[in-house]
Amino acid sequence: MRICVLGGTGVISRAVVQAGIYRGHDMTIVNRGKRNVSFKGSVRTIIADKTDRDAFAKTMAGECFDAVIDMICYDENDAKHTVDVFKDKAKRLLFTSSSAAYEKPFRSMPVREQYETLTTSPDFLYGFKKANMERYLNTVMQNGPIAVTIIRPSLTFGEGCANLGVLRQNANIVRRILEGKRLVVPGDGTAPWAFTFAPDMGRAYIMALETSATLNKTYHVCNTENTMFKDLYLTAGKVLGKEVRLAYLPTEVLYAKDPETFGHFYHEKQYATLFSTEKFQSDVPEFKVEINLEKGLAHMIQWWKETNYPFDEAKDKAEDELVALYESMLG
Repeated sequence: MRICVLGGTGVISRAVVQAGIYRGHDMTIVNRGKRNVSFKGSVRTIIADKTDRDAFAKTMAGECFDAVIDMICYDENDAKHTVDVFKDKAKRLLFTSSSAAYEKPFRSMPVREQYETLTTSPDFLYGFKKANMERYLNTVMQNGPIAVTIIRPSLTFGEGCANLGVLRQNANIVRRILEGKRLVVPGDGTAPWAFTFAPDMGRAYIMALETSATLNKTYHVCNTENTMFKDLYLTAGKVLGKEVRLAYLPTEVLYAKDPETFGHFYHEKQYATLFSTEKFQSDVPEFKVEINLEKGLAHMIQWWKETNYPFDEAKDKAEDELVALYESMLG
């Protein structure tokens, strides 16, 4: 297939491109050319800014693809633009949404798509915009003019990511563990959560395009390994061979302390999240998750080392302050 990826340099999107290459597809990426990512194989690059809508439409005027994957669509207007540009230039579209688009708390456990509704609350703006995007795309699924598939990833890590950890402190996690410092965990850390790694998500995207069974359907796709949120840190410690010390703080306390940093926990991640992938597995039976939490974290720790990933001193200081609050609560 001739597959076009709008983006192609983000955490999931670079894995999508690489999976497409491995599975023998003709891959094209479209982005502003501001981030350099190398791939193992041939990839065509088109430089274009999707936010400059008239110029983008002109750039894509002579193109034709079997499928277009939009990795950079964040709201209804973005989705409308993609549909307008590619409705006559592609056979199908695949959009990236998010598990954040679901109304919380969940109505089913494990979470199944058919029992859930999209959020109508603007309190967590990212999830609200993704939900509005999906509401528009549902009308496209029902009335045309092009076939659509939606995938809702959960928390996904991979090369290039900057979202690993409660404070999204990334490589700071390693340093704090090695130095014997505590790491902040929301609540008691036992909330179930799905940790997925980008290579698995990349394969899921490409496999979804290789079958007509996924046309005009919506799926969440993630790891179904039985893990709790604190396992993120405990497993990192296992990889490093070091004991991990945790500091437990209520989500409400974290949110009150720093709404911008902890908004995603307060509005989304404080809820137990066990996703069923039965729907996707039924339509794409070949797909299997291959990377568990330990294997994925071992790769991330090695990647931080190889890239000399910078420590974030401001976040380290902020975590020290939260740890001091926890220790003061212990008396």
